[in-house]
Amino acid sequence: MPIGPARMPLFDHLGELRMRLVRIIACLAVAVVVFYMASETIGHFLLQPIAEFLPQDAQGFASTLALDPFEGFSTRFKVSVWASLVACAPVILWQILAFFLPALKPSERKWFVPTFGAAVALFVFGTIFCYLIILNPAFQWLTDQAAGFGTVAPRMSTYIDTIVKFEIGFGVAFELPLVVFYLVIFDVVPYKKLRGSWRMVYVVLMVISAMATPDASPVTMLLMFAAMIALYEGSLLIARIVLSGRIKKQNAEIAAEEAEEAAEELALKKAKAKK
Repeated sequence: MPIGPARMPLFDHLGELRMRLVRIIACLAVAVVVFYMASETIGHFLLQPIAEFLPQDAQGFASTLALDPFEGFSTRFKVSVWASLVACAPVILWQILAFFLPALKPSERKWFVPTFGAAVALFVFGTIFCYLIILNPAFQWLTDQAAGFGTVAPRMSTYIDTIVKFEIGFGVAFELPLVVFYLVIFDVVPYKKLRGSWRMVYVVLMVISAMATPDASPVTMLLMFAAMIALYEGSLLIARIVLSGRIKKQNAEIAAEEAEEAAEELALKKAKAKK
């Protein structure tokens, strides 16, 4: 897709923005129609990891309950919308990045395509991780909480909404390595500070895990927390390997600043001692 020039009149920028928004909306509209027709298959696919906790229909598929006549349509529509957002995410992300690309310096533009590819890959990896690893133990813990109190009625809209929120939450959370990498590469936060502040970072990741998981399950929160720690440490390792020269320079600058501060404090103490 073409990238606009860096300098354009205001109305040309607005025209380009409108063009890119139209492309995004058109892509989503077509995808919603297509995925609505396939919503039953998508629904069965989403329920597959937790099928053991659900009743089965005549065909042997996991089944849920629709408590009113409108729930089937609304759930199918939600499924098609979420599926469209995920499927069109590369197009949406490309259009957004391409709009802001002209404002970047030539040295920064070289990161455009790698950023785009990494963002899409990390999001997809996060959804796959959630689907294969998270959903089953999360729903097992949740359904076990009803033991001795009552019988779980698997409502269609509630189960589908929860699964979709899980998938989106983990997909977004797995963008963490990209954030950490660019904090280092653009000198927003030096590598040494990120490495040295690991305790505070871990606390922040724990809070994010608690907020990002759509249920109150400690199992889900701890699994996401463990995954985010692994991603954080992995991103720091990659940054250290790829940006070894820059990290050494950052460490030298920090050491020089610390030495300068120490010298100033020593000089101040000597001045006070003379008085």
